[in-house]
Formats: sequence, structure tokens, C-alpha cells
Amino acid sequence: MIGSCAIVELRKALSFLLILSTCVSGAQLRPQIPSLASFTPSDGVFELPSIVQIAVDSEYANQGSPSLLDFARTFQADLKEVVPYVTLAPISLSTSDPEHFAPVPTIYLTLDPSAQFNLYNGRPTEEGYRFQVTHNSYVIAGAAPVGVWWGTRTLLQQAALSLAQGAKTVSFSAGQGFDSPGWELNEMHLHASDNLWNPAFLYGEGNEGWKHLYAAFRFRPPAGSALEGLVPRKNESWAKREFLEMQATCAGHGVTVIPEIDTPGHSLVINQWKPELMEAGAPDHLNLSYPETIPTIKSIWDEFLPWFSATEVSIGADEYDAALANDYISFVNEMSTYIGLKSNKSIRIWGTNEPSQTMSVSKDITIQHWDFPGDDIPVQLLSKGYRVINSEQAFLYLDGKTSEAGQFPQQLDEDLLWSGAPGGRGWAPNVFSRTDATNNTSPDAANLRGAIFALWNDWGNNATTALEIYYQLARSVALFGEKVWAGSDVRATALARDQFDAAYPALNAAAPGQNLNRVVKPHHGNIIYEFPGAHRSLRTNVSSVGPPYTLEFSVKPDPGSPSAGLLFAGVDSRLHVANLTFEATGQLYPLGYILPADRFTSVAVRATREYTYAIIDGDEANPRYWYTLMDIWGDYMALGNMSFAAPSQSVGGGGFGGEIRDIRLTIDVDGGPPV
Repeated sequence: MIGSCAIVELRKALSFLLILSTCVSGAQLRPQIPSLASFTPSDGVFELPSIVQIAVDSEYANQGSPSLLDFARTFQADLKEVVPYVTLAPISLSTSDPEHFAPVPTIYLTLDPSAQFNLYNGRPTEEGYRFQVTHNSYVIAGAAPVGVWWGTRTLLQQAALSLAQGAKTVSFSAGQGFDSPGWELNEMHLHASDNLWNPAFLYGEGNEGWKHLYAAFRFRPPAGSALEGLVPRKNESWAKREFLEMQATCAGHGVTVIPEIDTPGHSLVINQWKPELMEAGAPDHLNLSYPETIPTIKSIWDEFLPWFSATEVSIGADEYDAALANDYISFVNEMSTYIGLKSNKSIRIWGTNEPSQTMSVSKDITIQHWDFPGDDIPVQLLSKGYRVINSEQAFLYLDGKTSEAGQFPQQLDEDLLWSGAPGGRGWAPNVFSRTDATNNTSPDAANLRGAIFALWNDWGNNATTALEIYYQLARSVALFGEKVWAGSDVRATALARDQFDAAYPALNAAAPGQNLNRVVKPHHGNIIYEFPGAHRSLRTNVSSVGPPYTLEFSVKPDPGSPSAGLLFAGVDSRLHVANLTFEATGQLYPLGYILPADRFTSVAVRATREYTYAIIDGDEANPRYWYTLMDIWGDYMALGNMSFAAPSQSVGGGGFGGEIRDIRLTIDVDGGPPV
């Protein structure tokens, strides 16, 4: 459900995005995220016993990819994590009627081929499910395996909220319910090729700075491929095995990866590789009339189409030269036909509104609206028969930690999503304008596919870290999930704002299969660990600790190597001796402080999700912050604060010489800077 800039490393953040794109709850159940369409209670409860039996209907166990059994295995592992007191019996394959499970309480997963679930526009969806709870069984029946998957999320979120509210054991109200999404999309849109936009470098007369401007292509062809030169930063790209693993992880959590290779604009990385393809005066545009351009683009898709399991891909196709409208439209339509014939996949493009009087984009192509007035007007596109996705930037754009002049927020604007649409109503995918109701449509518009919100990272690969992306997205993904599953003012059971606010913290903390909050249970009090005395190196059993935290130590480097080696290291970050430099996601962020070699220096590293700073020798009045320096549109440089997880797994190493003593890592209550 998100759009992502290619230069953001998302692999670590992925599992969170999958789990919070889930469904749950209804009026008589604990409100969950997203809300449930219907639940009718009956007498009794289903008590989750200490030994849990999960059964899968043997008739459908191997149906689908992922299969019903695949989803059941993931559900089993998730259930153990969310409800620690349970012991899980092996999954059984069964043909029994659920009523015959006595005396063993059973969670039964099956399909119902006769069930029909529809989106708001009447189109069928495989993501619907129904569930029935009795004193002895909890039965989830989906239209397809992915529907059952969402049904298991309902069960897990009910369990998580029950425990968060103090229950010692989990029970579910007896009754029956059903749910399905209002719109069809449940995707991670992966914008996998682009460049920094620096007008002086790109368009300055006689300027060849474009040759060195940061640009990247994220899919890495095999060694020896004719495309090898397309990927200048191999350590910032996915090899086929890595991408397939990520794609399979997404699919196994009900999420489809939609890859995007952006052409004919945003194509600097291609033109840096093959300058002859460049449009004169526009190094980030392809020259579509040059004989080798389109065959080259087709060769790129030939290489990577076999990687992609989705039935649809994006070719980008936005912000191209309006004077070349016919060339652009001809290219888009040709690529649609080519990709369709080559892989049986359809394509989507960003809305562009190229002003041709003689040609038009094929209606087989989905248009992803993102901007007024440069884009086609969505209601007009819908009326012409185009299928449309809502990514209107006024509601749905984020742009890293430092957005120029506050153009976009750091998180989705919750006030806007709850009540900022015309008439004080909440946002939903049918709302494109916050001020003009005539630019909006009804929730059941026939060709409205849904919505995608975007996080762009325009300021370079040093502008953020993988965990900072998670901190920025976590709550926004959950709120967006409610709005694109149920909508606003559509379902009577849709969440109210106070219900969302109450449910989110517990669900975020309980999300299984990951620990992107990097929560570690303190050893005692608020202390994660402490090691009195002096040490040259040691290992701990704590790989990383998320903010807010304080890491305290004293250090005295050897005079012969005062700036060599590591002070601390963990899975998310490392702290180098030299200039007290943090390293995260392959980037270096120096504090600029040189440790003296003739004495011990006391250091306290404190972090929140917004910043990290150091107190040197107890000087609370002069905190020293870790920053990054970002080039904003090539116009000016801007400082941004950095937040780092504590590098808690090892002490010393990497050539470090000297002593580190009195190490103490604690969880902070507020984590705020000194006054």
C-alpha cells in the first residue's frame, strides 16, 4: 500500500509494512485496524487453550501460491509470538466438519468456493472471508487463500488487544462475521530507478555535471550481462535471489510487489550508461526518436520481467516533455503491448496529461493520479473509461525528513485524513481534492481501483536510514490501511479517530514476525545491560536497541591508534572511534569530535526517533548532535537530524586499541534533550 523511492533501502522495514496492512474488528469486537465489515455475536466464547490445534482443510491445502497451507504455517508462528502461553500442536490436514472437532478446541482454515465478496464498485475480490466462532472452534473460510490470511489477522489482532488490556488468557466472543476490502489494492509499489533532481546539474548550458549526479537502478543483472553497466552502485541494488526472496516474503503476507522502471523521464541512470539515448538538453529524458532507445528499454524489461510475479508493472512515464506528446503516447502504448505479449502483464503509468490532439493513451493502461493541475483530472479519466489509482499529493505524499519549505509532512496528515475532505468528511480513495467536491467521485466508481501513498527520498542516499523510514511510516501505514480497506463515511463499522488512537499502540507493539521497534526487555529496571570495569572487546546477546535509549561509557584510545576501530557495533548501526562517527545503512555520519588519547573521556549517547546526540564529559549544557547534510534541489544545503538504533551487540573491534569502561545501556522514559 505504499509507494517508495528507489534510493530508500526498504528490506529491513518490509515485514512491518506487511503485518500492519491487515484487517480486523467490528462493532461488537475490540476496534482494530482496519475495521471489520460485520460481526453478529452469539452466546458463549472460544477460549484459546494452552495447547492450540490448527487444522487446514485437506481439500484446499495446496491451492494457491502462496497456498492455504503456506499461510497456515505463517499464522501458526505468528500466533505463538502474539500469545506466548500457547503450545502449538503440529498443523493437521482434516476433512472433518468443524463441529466434529470436540473435545479439542480447533482453529480451522478452509475455502468456500461459493462465497462471493465484492469491492465497493461491484467487482469480485479474493481477499474476502467469513468466520464463525463457537465454544469449540474458530473457523475461517476465505474466497481464496489470501482471504483466509486476512481472517487470521483478525484473530491475531483480537488476541493482541485482549492481552494488552490485561487478560491472562485469550478468549473470542462466539458469533459470525465477514469482511472484505472496499478497493482492490494491497501492494508495495517499488519505484526502482530514478535520480536526484538538480536543475543546475541537469540543465545548465554546457554543464556536464549530470554525468556525476546521483542516479541509481535497483535491479542488478547477473555478471557478464549486457546490462551490467546500467547498475553503477551494485551494493545499492537487489540481485535476483535477494529480490525474489523479498517478493516471496511480501506474497506470503498478502502483499503484491509492483516494480517500477521509470522511463522516458527520470531516466538519468540510463543516459549515464548510454549517453547516445539522451534527449538533447535534458539528460534525464530519453530521446524516443533515436533508433536504439526503445529497443534498449525493451531489453531492460526482457531481463527483469521474469523476476516479477505480479500481473502488473509500472513504467513510470511521468514528467516528460509536453512538446513531444505524440512520441510519448506512442512509446507508452508500444510498451503496454510489448510487456503484455512478453509476459502477459498489464502496465500502469503516472498521470501526465500530454497535450496531443491526435493520439491518446490506451485504456488498457491504469493511470496513477498524483497532481493537480499537471495531471489529467481523475473524474474525467474515469468517465472516459480509464482505471485510476489515487496518489494525490495533497493527501498522500511524504518526502523524507526534510521537505523543502514544508511542502510535504513527515507523516500522513492525520487531521486531513480524518476530516480534511470537502464538507469536513474523512479522506478515502474516492477523494482527490480537499477543496473542490466536483473533482471527487463516489466510493463505488466503476474504474476506481484504490489508492497508494508515496514516500520519496529526494535528498540523497545519506538522508535517512532504514529504521528512520520505519519510524516515519509505521503509524501512517496503519491509518492508511483503515482508509483504503473501509473508507470514510462508507461503512457504519469504520473506525472513529479515538478508536484508532486506542488500538494502534497495542497493535504496533504486538506485530509478529519482526521487531522493527527494536524493543529489548530490560535486564532490571530500565537497564538493558551494564559492564563495570575496563574492556577492550566483548560480545553481548543484544543485537540492537531502538530509541529512546542512553548508551554511557568512558573511553581511552591507545596513543598509537587514537582514531582506529569500532567502539560499538550492532545489526543496525556502528559507532567508530574516528570523529565519533555513526555508520548506518552504508553511510557515515561523523559527530566531529576527536577523542583524546591521554585520558578517559565519558560519553553518553542519547537517542529519540527524531535525533541522536552526545554529552561529552558530563557537559549537559552543550549537547552535540549527529546531523546529515542534504542538497535541496541543488539550491541550498540543509542539515537534518539523524536517529540511530543503539549499536549494542559488540564492544571494541575493527582494529580498536585502548580501553572502554563502565558501559551501561538503558531505556529512557522521555529521551528528550537536556534543557
